[in-house]
Amino acid sequence: MKEKNQNFFFELELEEDQLIKLAFWADARSRAAFEYFGDVISFDTTYNTNRLCCMGGNAPKGFLTDQCASMKRALEACMPTIIHRWFIWHIMKKIPSKLNGYKGHAEIEQEMSQVVWNSHSKDSFDRNWNDFLLNFGLVDNKWLSGSREQAKRESDAADFHTVIPCATKSSIEAQFQDVYTHQKFRVVQAQFRRKANCITRLTNSALGYSVYEVGEQVSSLIFNKFVVTYDSVATEVKCQCLLFESRGILCRHALSVLSFEQVTQVSPRYILERWSKKVKRQHTHIKSSHNEPLLEPRSKRFDELVFCSQNICKFTSELEELTAILHCAYDTIMVEMEELKAKRKGTSSLSHKDANLESVNEFQSPPRIRTRGRPKIG
Repeated sequence: MKEKNQNFFFELELEEDQLIKLAFWADARSRAAFEYFGDVISFDTTYNTNRLCCMGGNAPKGFLTDQCASMKRALEACMPTIIHRWFIWHIMKKIPSKLNGYKGHAEIEQEMSQVVWNSHSKDSFDRNWNDFLLNFGLVDNKWLSGSREQAKRESDAADFHTVIPCATKSSIEAQFQDVYTHQKFRVVQAQFRRKANCITRLTNSALGYSVYEVGEQVSSLIFNKFVVTYDSVATEVKCQCLLFESRGILCRHALSVLSFEQVTQVSPRYILERWSKKVKRQHTHIKSSHNEPLLEPRSKRFDELVFCSQNICKFTSELEELTAILHCAYDTIMVEMEELKAKRKGTSSLSHKDANLESVNEFQSPPRIRTRGRPKIG
């Protein structure tokens, strides 16, 4: 992999007899995406986590993993200040296998999903979870006792030539329409549609800080109530459902309050750059190690250039004189390449010699061990 892609990171830890004890690797595209976003690292298996060098020495804000006890211990020991959460998807996927032995397990699964997804605060989750366990006689279920803590831990390029019509006359919706990719705008637009089911009532207001109660009609007779606050000075809106905090999308309840306040444009803090159709997703040009045969020529050239330019930049950044020389050379080369591109109508290509890796010793495969979970049949 390293010979095919110089930015592929790997690190091995060997036993004395050259048996592989630990193996850690990071794909080049994933490393580049982390440099751009750098929020969360997701693990789908058990790794040794003390490998920040693969991320350029920069620790992420959080880790998402499956429900692996060894991973939890490793993160607590190596990165005690980083937020560690479990995939809610992993937890919910296990419900059928964990509860199908109970009578009425379908109703149990449905009620558990309601508690997990529709508890909008810690207090309401604790209350709903305890009621759920008592109602179905599940207080002594060990997996569900652990899942309570697990559930708490879970808290595109766009087509520039087409426009998805707005569903409402809201100027805020038009603001998202102008910035977001089609895929993400559809998600935002769903909240504007559901805003029609909300009734907003002001309960308290002082010095530009207002508290609202938003009732959302979910059936002919049922209204769910949410507390929404709005700070007109800081132009900040916050809803009890925490949809923006968890998924980065302004909820229908907050949008209802903004409409009540006659706000025409939301603060930039609510428009995330990662979903902008204008963002330069340079990491998508970097080849992924697992799809080597499918690479486009442009991606191959981009990867070669990134590798060469990184070495140059590291060398020249040490001195101002070297940096000035590189800037001068860059300007000259850009003029030449633009002239060549104009002549050849954008068909120019660049090539460099591949960097060869030093020979490495032959390693022995690790001994076979019993894997976690139930073995596959057939």
